[in-house]
Amino acid sequence: MTSQQNLARHAAEQRDSRRLSGNLGTVSVTFMVIAAAAPLTVVGGIMPIGYLLGNGLGFPVMFLVATVILLLFAVGLTAMSRFIPNAGSFFAFVSHGLGRIPGVATSWLAITCYTTVQVAVFSYLGQTIGSSIALLGGPELPWWLNTLVMVAIIGVLGYRHIELSSRVLVVVLAAEMGIVLLLGVAILLTGGPEGLAASPFSLESILSGSPALGLMFAIASFIGFESTVVYRNEVREPDRTIPRATYVAAIVIGVFYTFAAWVIIVGVGASNVLEEAAADPATLVARVTEQYLGPLGGIVVAVLFMGSMFAAVLSLHNVLTRYHHAMANAHVMPDRLGTVHPRHRSPHVAAIVQVCTAGLLVVVLTLIGFTAEQVFAWFAGIGTLAIVVLMALTCLSVVTFFARTKAMSSPWHTAIAPSLGFLGLAVSAGLIAANFPLLVGDVDGDGNPAWGVLSVVLLAVVAVAPVAGVVQALVLRARRPLAYQQVIARFEEDA
Repeated sequence: MTSQQNLARHAAEQRDSRRLSGNLGTVSVTFMVIAAAAPLTVVGGIMPIGYLLGNGLGFPVMFLVATVILLLFAVGLTAMSRFIPNAGSFFAFVSHGLGRIPGVATSWLAITCYTTVQVAVFSYLGQTIGSSIALLGGPELPWWLNTLVMVAIIGVLGYRHIELSSRVLVVVLAAEMGIVLLLGVAILLTGGPEGLAASPFSLESILSGSPALGLMFAIASFIGFESTVVYRNEVREPDRTIPRATYVAAIVIGVFYTFAAWVIIVGVGASNVLEEAAADPATLVARVTEQYLGPLGGIVVAVLFMGSMFAAVLSLHNVLTRYHHAMANAHVMPDRLGTVHPRHRSPHVAAIVQVCTAGLLVVVLTLIGFTAEQVFAWFAGIGTLAIVVLMALTCLSVVTFFARTKAMSSPWHTAIAPSLGFLGLAVSAGLIAANFPLLVGDVDGDGNPAWGVLSVVLLAVVAVAPVAGVVQALVLRARRPLAYQQVIARFEEDA
């Protein structure tokens, strides 16, 4: 064997040692990405706010509008994924579509997005666990302690093979969606206090209140569904599994949310829902559950509410570690993060780094004096705006990629659907940015949005992340031109 052949063999072995692998099917991937959206958390947390600040009775329809926009996004995403057979999601798509510098900028915006959302849910989970323990007569444990325990458990699961996480997520997600569907059936069987209301689907209701805010909250409820492509190297038949999982996830989430939002209106009564939501948004779903499923149903919902958040942070952890892995293999993060555990075939080093990052953020925020409620509102706001910007950039990348490469001839997949998706997502990003103070709780004494220091600082985080990526890409191009070229080239080698 010649020296060139030995070098080629060594390079191939090195690539294989860094490649993630698995045997996930459509159901497993679908459940993992739906879990990231935390359906029960959305039903209990976002929906009551959507009724109040959005378009009232017409809020259920906003989930259908959001579903259409995100399905248009999915058309381009899945079409382009066939020609980029590697993990990396937004980073890989934008790099191949718009170039290396926008790609690196996108990678850091994506890391910021998923990290802030994960820490937001972690904090809320820690607070909820503490409240539940105290309610049962136990000690009043601080939210940060509960949160750090959850971070450690997530780290153990993330270190292992992805199929262990998928089994946990399937069980938890089935339970949380099952209890909502059971509640819906109970409400429909009784008919509610005012019958099966059709008014939420009338044009008058849809256009009432603030449909723009309603759409903003609906879009925010889908965070996580787009991450199917991150698992491309760990599924069976990726060209079939990834598109199926993406479409199924978007449709299931959209239909589930629409149904849940409607049956809550039926359960409370169309004429009473705004009043009941205003009385205490945080307990609306719990009160409806106790009314129709009894005290035991209320307890089950409370337990599954925590399970929903746990499933969300586990799913987000898996996404983040795979971003670290992909970025390391493209020379954008330390090379060590791109290694794979020889037995678990997981990005184990990235998993350790990610949980340490989450834990450190929780400790720092606690020492500063922030409450769990503040961390949740602020970080979720950052993540919501960032994810919509990322999806809009991906749609634009799809259009430019196919226009340049002519790799696919279908106008619907390569231009029409992604262009419409970009338009819908760009409008959504504008709405979120315009109403950002409301999203992060920066309001005046009357509850009206107030552009204070808080909103400006949090928006700056969304802006600084991609700017840092641009600077890194420029430095990489100047000082390590070969590594800069491999931001895309190394992906293509792995394929």
